[in-house]
Amino acid sequence: MPAPERPRRARPRAKYRRRLRSRIILSFVLLGFGLTALIAASTVYLRNRVENQVIADALERNNNLFAEGYYRNPDLPGIPFEKIQGKQYSARRIDRVPEAWKPLPDGVHEISETDPLTGQQRVYKLAVRKDADYWFFLAYDIAEERESQARLNRALIASVAFFTLFSFIVGWWSASRVMSPVSELALRLRRSGRSAEPESLAVHFAEDEVGELARALDDYATRLTEVVKRDREFNADVSHELRTPLSVIRGAVELMLARPDIDEKTRGRLLRIQRAEQQCTDLIGALLLLSRNERGHGAADVGQIAELLLDAHRGQLGGKPIVLRLDVEDGPLVVDAPESAVTVALGNLIGNAVKYTREGEVRVRVRPGAVDVIDSGPGLSAEDAARLFERGYRGSHAEHSQGGGIGLSIVRRLCALYGWQIRIVPGDEKGVVATLSF
Repeated sequence: MPAPERPRRARPRAKYRRRLRSRIILSFVLLGFGLTALIAASTVYLRNRVENQVIADALERNNNLFAEGYYRNPDLPGIPFEKIQGKQYSARRIDRVPEAWKPLPDGVHEISETDPLTGQQRVYKLAVRKDADYWFFLAYDIAEERESQARLNRALIASVAFFTLFSFIVGWWSASRVMSPVSELALRLRRSGRSAEPESLAVHFAEDEVGELARALDDYATRLTEVVKRDREFNADVSHELRTPLSVIRGAVELMLARPDIDEKTRGRLLRIQRAEQQCTDLIGALLLLSRNERGHGAADVGQIAELLLDAHRGQLGGKPIVLRLDVEDGPLVVDAPESAVTVALGNLIGNAVKYTREGEVRVRVRPGAVDVIDSGPGLSAEDAARLFERGYRGSHAEHSQGGGIGLSIVRRLCALYGWQIRIVPGDEKGVVATLSF
């Protein structure tokens, strides 16, 4: 008898997927932040570059003028402006040159140093010109420019934050407007399906993309309703058409069994026909419940059902050396389900055990909350364990036995419908143990 291995796990889906509304808001926020940050960075870069170039050109030009003026009039004093200071030193007296200025080549340099008198940080641009006889220096205090630049940076950061927040507000508003029809469509779709006929959704929406989606859903609902209706009609027709001849068979068998002059051989055959009729009736009832996805109720005694099933199989052994035994532990086990559903589920397990066991024993053990079907058959192969509940799979030990390979598939569907558990594992020594837990 084939048995299952653990079902393969599907690839795990992402635990978190952003909603469409959140993605729209995030797009607006990223767009606003990206544009304002790019504009702010470009502004700072261009301002610094232009400012440094303008100051450097002005200092270098003024330092040259200062040097030329000194050569024309050596008695010219240093430039006493507030922000600009010019100094010249003889090349023979470079010891008087400040230490920070000595190694600097010709050109414009940015100097940052601490004033020894005030202890404050000084930042200035220094233009350097070193001739053979004199060294000329022109310093331009850029502390105010640096403070202005810091203020501009703070203002740009504030503007980036403001426009990012503004983009979030605009994105939230836009997402609400855009997603409102979609949310309404989802709400109406959840509320629909309470009647036999599908409710039209497209009439509630404008002629836009959401309206087109609503029309497509209406068309799909109509086609799906037709399919379900045809399926229900087919199931009802099949049930009715099958139950009628089965009722005729049951009545005829009961009449024939009531005759006193019937011989034992004929009586045995009639009883076999009666059991087959009952089995067909139970199977039809169970399949109808599955097709309608309806969970029936009842008080099915599992022990009595198992005993009837074992009696039925005893007449079908055909000389096989198999002992069929029933063990009931701790009293009867009553399940809230129709007898037909329990009969089909348990009957498939017992039938498989009898079919695949050539000799030995098939034991049905009824215990609290579950029933075990234990056989001494050939056991399970790896392929059987992997494909046990596949519809149409008959197992590696089926050989020329009859059957379509759908019995365990029906058992699995019944278990899913009623919340039961089915477990089939290899036995301790040989065979298979099938456990149906209620």
